[in-house]
Amino acid sequence: MIRYVATVLRYQYRLRPGATAERALVSEWHRTRWLWNQSVAMLKETGEWVRDSDLTAWRREHEWLREGSSVAQQQELRNFCAKRAKGKGRRKFKSARKTLPSLNYTLRGFSLKDGRLRLAGGLSIPVVWSRDLPSNPTSVRVYRDSLGHWYASFVVRRDDEPLPDEDAAIGIDWGVKEIATTTDPVYDLPHPQHARNAAKALAKYQRRMARRKPARGQAGSVGYRKAKRDTAKVAKKVARQRQDTARKWSTAIVRDHGAIAIEDFKPQFLAKSTMARKSADAAIGTTKRTLIEYAERAGRTVVMVPPAYTTMTCSDCGARAKQRLELSEREFICHACGLVSDRDRNAARVILARAGL
Repeated sequence: MIRYVATVLRYQYRLRPGATAERALVSEWHRTRWLWNQSVAMLKETGEWVRDSDLTAWRREHEWLREGSSVAQQQELRNFCAKRAKGKGRRKFKSARKTLPSLNYTLRGFSLKDGRLRLAGGLSIPVVWSRDLPSNPTSVRVYRDSLGHWYASFVVRRDDEPLPDEDAAIGIDWGVKEIATTTDPVYDLPHPQHARNAAKALAKYQRRMARRKPARGQAGSVGYRKAKRDTAKVAKKVARQRQDTARKWSTAIVRDHGAIAIEDFKPQFLAKSTMARKSADAAIGTTKRTLIEYAERAGRTVVMVPPAYTTMTCSDCGARAKQRLELSEREFICHACGLVSDRDRNAARVILARAGL
């Protein structure tokens, strides 16, 4: 039996706007940011949510607002009211210094022609097509990251390649020494230590920032801004390396297994321990989310197993140790049946057994 899965995804591409186009994008964002802040003020003063009629009135009152795209402005107000139904009414003002530009367009506000993204208002921006779009996009988000790079994130519908049914099941135990230890050693995920490998370069740029740090209220020098940008580039590279590692590993797990038992591990408590730096570099939360997303998208069976007593239980006879294992103890010894096994490997087998797989 073959499953055919259709999903709605985001496809992201780098944009190469010229100086004129970039100024136009930033100006458009300032208009939408003004609308957001007006909506926040209105909500705080009157308790009322912004309506389409309010946008119409504001556009009639301000000529500079009419110069912008009504589509981008409407979408900004849609985002403002998006969580209203869930009872989340708190909104914050957007600062021009702290908020990164972001614009949303529906089909009325953009098109693709000759390999370029054409936005409302006559903007035409080259796109770096790293891969083909699987279908015609229904909307696009244009945004700038912390490095000053512009991107377009298209919402598309993709029919995933059929994945054959797999009878194999796998159990996964999360850790710090190894990010993931599985019931099959072939699929273990070792700790790549991306942040540790980049620590030397990151420390160098951070020291430059510290030496050039401006006084409070003063603008940073050219050297300070350059050091700040170099620091951000290193941090962005590490984040992308972690994401790439998680995606490649998750793809292999989902491709070869029909059922996946995952330890429902909450890594937040590690932030208060002596392993905080290494656990943060492991990015267990990101890897776990990626694996669950890929598995559900492919129609695989996913079972979340509570982590309680998984390291104290024997995977062979089911007996539980009387004392908790210290983190320094990397070997599990069952005093009931005499099983000797790697601590994390034994926990992965227990997770698989508890999932009923």
